[in-house]
Amino acid sequence: MSSRIEQLIDELEEYIESCKPKFMSSSEIIVNKEEIDELLRELRMKTPDEIRRYQKIISNKEAILNDARAKAQALIDEATVHTNELISEHEIMQQAYAQANGIVATAARQAQEILDKATMEANELRMQASRYTEERLGELESIVLSAIQSSSTNYDKLLGSLGQYRDLIQSNIRAFHPVEDSLDGISMDKHSDNDSLDVL
Repeated sequence: MSSRIEQLIDELEEYIESCKPKFMSSSEIIVNKEEIDELLRELRMKTPDEIRRYQKIISNKEAILNDARAKAQALIDEATVHTNELISEHEIMQQAYAQANGIVATAARQAQEILDKATMEANELRMQASRYTEERLGELESIVLSAIQSSSTNYDKLLGSLGQYRDLIQSNIRAFHPVEDSLDGISMDKHSDNDSLDVL
């Protein structure tokens, strides 16, 4: 079962794939700022929970080791009890000591094997959890950085485009009043002539 962070990353990728491309561009897209902000906000909220979850997996290492120690101690205790029973009988004292030593050695070997196996499993769990968390955080960092760079570039280009559209609109508006512009020019010329006469 995938984590919520993985689902959110998938949703971000699907959203980016569904965005319309920018006019006359094959690499830039138009994004809805509110939608992408909402996805990023949820990622920020879920990331600490996800990290705590894998920290809990790592902490289970101690539980695995404690269980292994308990099993090992139980084997040793059982061996000790059996040894005491054997050596309690005087006529088989020497045999009891030999058997006891063999049982204790076997129990100690089995206990060490259990501890070694538990340690390896716990270390593997810790490495997998750490690697997974690092990979997810790296993916999240790349997505956020890409979103920031894309938003900044798109904003600058949007301002430039709006300035061009404004100039075009003003030019079109002036085209609707060519007569008024000519009259204004004549009026200004007459006024300039009058001023010249007054000065003279």
